[in-house]
Amino acid sequence: MSRVITIGPTPPEQLAYALARYSRSPDSIRASLDWVRAHDSSKFLDSFYFQYGHASIADLGHLAVCFEGISEVAAIEIEDEQLWDGQARSSRYQDFSRSGFVTPPEFDVDQARAYTEAGQALLAAYKEVHAKASEHISAALPRPAEMKLDAYERNIAARAFDVARYLLFLGVPTGIGQVTSIRTIERQIRRWKASPFAELRQIGQETAAACAAPPECAWDEETAKTRVAPTLAKYVDADTFPRQARADLKLWAEQNLPAPSGMAVPKVDLVRPNELTAEIAATLLYPVTDRPFRELYEIALAWPAVRRAEVMDVALRSKTRRDEMLREFRGGQFNYDMLIDIGAYRDMHRHRRCHQYRQEFVWSHGWETPEVIRQAGVEPVYSSAMESARQAAGTLPQPAAQYLTPFGVRGRFLFKMDFAEAEYISKLRSGVKGHFSYRDIAWQMKERMTELEPELGRLIDATPPWIEDPLVR
Repeated sequence: MSRVITIGPTPPEQLAYALARYSRSPDSIRASLDWVRAHDSSKFLDSFYFQYGHASIADLGHLAVCFEGISEVAAIEIEDEQLWDGQARSSRYQDFSRSGFVTPPEFDVDQARAYTEAGQALLAAYKEVHAKASEHISAALPRPAEMKLDAYERNIAARAFDVARYLLFLGVPTGIGQVTSIRTIERQIRRWKASPFAELRQIGQETAAACAAPPECAWDEETAKTRVAPTLAKYVDADTFPRQARADLKLWAEQNLPAPSGMAVPKVDLVRPNELTAEIAATLLYPVTDRPFRELYEIALAWPAVRRAEVMDVALRSKTRRDEMLREFRGGQFNYDMLIDIGAYRDMHRHRRCHQYRQEFVWSHGWETPEVIRQAGVEPVYSSAMESARQAAGTLPQPAAQYLTPFGVRGRFLFKMDFAEAEYISKLRSGVKGHFSYRDIAWQMKERMTELEPELGRLIDATPPWIEDPLVR
């Protein structure tokens, strides 16, 4: 008999039940599966998972869930989970000019009209910029004799989409497929239900309902009759603690932080804190301000211990025994603070072996203008569309106004990681097949590491952005 036993497609709760029972009895996995077929998994989960607190049981059952026709705002929040495995629609290979966009449920009739007009203008500019960029790139890069025409045209179109995507905005629709454990999706649903965005709150309700029902897309007739995770769907109340903690921290920052110093930091800044409580205090304040991490850390470092403790106490004021500690309390060896365009952040956001924090999407940091836009002669079209969107967003209520933020707008994002992850990201994202924006970011990650730790920086085999092979994908 083989020592390696594979298990075929099994409903998530039944699989969690079988593996949990297997770990708690001398029976074989075959016997455990037979047992589960004859017993009610919900009673087991109620007893061990919810009453006795054996939360790890929910890590044993996995389910695949897809989200279609959601906004990029929702996609970012769905993917904002370290234990997340999934894929989202790429902006590099698809034409979004006729995709329409998601209108936030919060808008009234007049607000929805203003949003629609601005969104349509952005997509019209997106289409024009893509056409002009395609013409410019194909003129600059004639097709090699050995390259097939269809491959050449796909590469040119993709390179042009790399440029045009700066005009896509957070309201454009996308799709996501994810595979996560029961515990992870439970945590996601609870977080979405407490979101400041109505779309996310609706998605939280819909996801819980979908988990309580049989799957819409089943592999066979047997699994089509079994509800996906019905016990889970009963225990996903809104997790209000993180949202309340950030509101408390935002108010504290407004009342207690000194005026901004105007500190100049590089586009990609690397800070390695040596005082843990100062790092935690700075990280707690980072998402509720628009300041560089370095400035916040130096402020916290100059405070007495009691002041740093006050920030932590404010963050934990609304925490109950059931709540997990905020992710901001996780220390990181290397802290990369990046002032980058949102499109680049969407690419960098995929990396899970790090801790990520972001500030609100605002217009105050300006926007990036790719060089190809200038070279193709469409900078007036691009700049006009961005400025019109900025003005329109200023008339809309927050936070829903963030739906009108284009990918080209800059934002602040903090990535905490160990050296191994810094090396991996820098090497992977600097390759010639990548988008020019994150290639530059990855190279700067190496540069900052080399400045801070020369012996580690030399170990990063990153590709300089001036080395190009534009017809390679």
